[in-house]
Amino acid sequence: AALANRKAFDTVIGMLRKKDYKAVVEQARKSKIPMYRIVASGVVKFTNSSRRDDIEYAMEEGVMEALPPLEKRTQYLATLANIATLLGLLGTIIGLIAAFTAVANAAPAEKASMLSSSISVAMNTTAFGLISAIPLLLFHAVLQTKTTEIVDSFEMAGVKVMNILSEVSASAKTRETDK
Repeated sequence: AALANRKAFDTVIGMLRKKDYKAVVEQARKSKIPMYRIVASGVVKFTNSSRRDDIEYAMEEGVMEALPPLEKRTQYLATLANIATLLGLLGTIIGLIAAFTAVANAAPAEKASMLSSSISVAMNTTAFGLISAIPLLLFHAVLQTKTTEIVDSFEMAGVKVMNILSEVSASAKTRETDK
């Protein structure tokens, strides 16, 4: 996704420098790449209103539309990691309850064996919960970082597009005052 957005940004910048706004909007209609839609929303607003705030709001709206697909499943990993940890702890508690219940009702000769077996079950469930949770948390952190990088690239692209459009607008005003 990041590479496709980067290529789209490079293409869009070339179109903007050539002042080919129709091509930007057309490319956004044809493509599912968020970068095209974000820039196109700013370009459409630029052709209707050259106010910087209006253009920024239009592109910011485009970024907000692009975010849900990027973030829609990220929170599931954190939730699964928390559930795995809690299930491990629940297994520990159940194992310890079973251990103390078994020891309370067992014959003295069997107490040590039952206690160690129940504690082993309790520790195994804790280990399994942690073995599941740790990779899930790591994968969540990696995915969250990638998502943040993509969002940051959208925002940086918005600033660069605004600068290009401001240059176009300023040069158009300069030509008008020179006449």
